[in-house]
Amino acid sequence: MNLLDSVRWIDFCPHPDDRGTLTAIESSQSIPFDIKRVFYLTDVIADRAGHAHRDTHQVVVGLAGSFTVEVSDGFENRSFEINRSDRGLYLPPMTFVRLKNFSPGAVMLALASTHYDPANSIRSWDGFVAALGESGQ
Repeated sequence: MNLLDSVRWIDFCPHPDDRGTLTAIESSQSIPFDIKRVFYLTDVIADRAGHAHRDTHQVVVGLAGSFTVEVSDGFENRSFEINRSDRGLYLPPMTFVRLKNFSPGAVMLALASTHYDPANSIRSWDGFVAALGESGQ
């Protein structure tokens, strides 16, 4: 199995009633890791990400609007359209990620397995390819 086979949809369990819909996401229950960091993007006017994390697992959720997640393992590329709030896209470590095509009003939520550490990020494609070579992947 290659790394991109680990990138997958995770369906959450929405609970609708006459007041609206509640969707819960639970650490190590709904998603396959303990949540250490949560962040979100709003008012996006340009592509985002363009990096990989050495040891961070993430789940990306579209709370509003839509956007595209492009992923690469250095050899293969895949693209996912995010446009539902009741599912997230799981991204394992050492996945190069680009976020594109944000619709007006889009809101992206990310759940991460680690606290932010800039030393954990590989901030360019060339750096990512070099890191893969160093690790023998």
